[in-house]
Amino acid sequence: LLSPTRSKMLQAARMTGATALRGAARPMSTYATKNFINGKFVDSDATEFFPLHNPATNELLTNVPQSTQAEMQAASDGAAEAFKSWKNSSVMARQTVMFNLARLLRENQTEIAKSITREQGKTLPDAEGDVLRGIQVVEYACGIPNLLLGETSSPVAQDMEIQSYRMPLGVTAGICPFNFPAMIPLWMFPMAAACGNTMILKPSERDPGAAMMMAQLAQDAGLPDGVLNIIHGGHDAVNFLCDDPAVKAISFVGGDAAGKHIYDRGGSNGKRVQSNMGAKNHGVVMPDANKNATLNQLVGAAFGAAGQRCMALPHAVFVGEAKEWIPELVDMAKGLQTNEGFVPGTDVCPMISPAAVERAHALIQSGVDQGAELVLDGRGIEVPGFPNGNWLGPTILSKVTEGMDCYETEIFGPVMTCSEADSLDEAIDLINRNKYGNGTAIFTTSGAVARKFTFETEAGQVGVNVPIPVPLPMFSFTGNKASILGDLNFYGKGGVQFYTQLKTVTSLWRGTDATTLSAQTVMPTMK
Repeated sequence: LLSPTRSKMLQAARMTGATALRGAARPMSTYATKNFINGKFVDSDATEFFPLHNPATNELLTNVPQSTQAEMQAASDGAAEAFKSWKNSSVMARQTVMFNLARLLRENQTEIAKSITREQGKTLPDAEGDVLRGIQVVEYACGIPNLLLGETSSPVAQDMEIQSYRMPLGVTAGICPFNFPAMIPLWMFPMAAACGNTMILKPSERDPGAAMMMAQLAQDAGLPDGVLNIIHGGHDAVNFLCDDPAVKAISFVGGDAAGKHIYDRGGSNGKRVQSNMGAKNHGVVMPDANKNATLNQLVGAAFGAAGQRCMALPHAVFVGEAKEWIPELVDMAKGLQTNEGFVPGTDVCPMISPAAVERAHALIQSGVDQGAELVLDGRGIEVPGFPNGNWLGPTILSKVTEGMDCYETEIFGPVMTCSEADSLDEAIDLINRNKYGNGTAIFTTSGAVARKFTFETEAGQVGVNVPIPVPLPMFSFTGNKASILGDLNFYGKGGVQFYTQLKTVTSLWRGTDATTLSAQTVMPTMK
């Protein structure tokens, strides 16, 4: 028998149309994903839909609506109304909701991961990791009573003290990418809610199922109606959130064009915006590195999730004699299994869409045309049993230089580009000339080399023998340069700062005004 929570969550999944569809002759609206507004899954009156296909089969799973103006306004009004009471809830009450949510997410981790594999394509183990990294942020939010502590100084003058408080902002918005359907929403709404805010979440129209399932779990965890509302859509939904006067802050993860648009439009409307955008992370391979471990890490970081990670490692810089390892890197990549995400042993999953594959093909060809050497070509790969999937096998381009399109552009596919450097200084200079600064990594057995690299590279997140250095939630996601707009980071202390504003109170209570009160003998309690 299913538990009530799991039963309702699976119902939420069905409401997204996340199961495979048959009988496509039925009206489009029959298989439309619902909005989640004020605690209810609500049919959309939309006339425009985004068809969502399984990346491994291109079978239609659901149609995601462009939520209507009235629906988006209802979500905003509901979030604003919910804020009136939620902002006054105690930090202990919010902590309890976070404890409950973390538990429910762990209990339903696999079911959420299955939805991700169906809609986004990544392997089931990778999808479970997607959920887990989000759960860890929720678990961090369970410490909200300490995270919201203010400061005090007393006395600053005779009988005078100053106290600071972290106050919630109001209605916030989260705009999510397709590549982490669970983790990125969990970067956003739990931290916002724990800080006393409400949120309108817009998951990617390419894979909203996980967000809808998590909305049901949040409700079961005790999150009041309206504290989390979900709308869907493309440009119209984004522009609504940028323009809506009720929205005080916007969190965004995605591509450069959308990120810049949201930062500019939201900022011009007086909103606080954090916009995490593109990347071109470099991995530097020193000759003294552990060869086998390093090559395995490079392959996993470049081709896992079909390279569709903002912290993937798509460019390797081989320093000195390390360039002789490239043929072995190619052999390792050849051994990866490209297949559907539910197939055990799959290493490389399908890409999100046919358009994404075409774009990657074009960038691969541009590299060849501009002088790179194509040492492993994954184009044209065939996957038995899945002839219609969005397939691109592991691909490696060597002899890549600055100025090539394949180097300057974030490919966001299972494509690794390789260059060579004569020295560590040359590799560091290459990294620092790149406009992006999300992350970088070095592979070495030398502490001196690692220290030099750590403090001379400009990227905001550095891995030492760690290919994907995404910080755990007690820290913050600290990409920099052109990879982010806004000066406050995601999750960690930076996340608390983003979702709160400081209020400072200066008080004067003259000691001469004190009066004697009767004694209190009852044990004081805090509620």
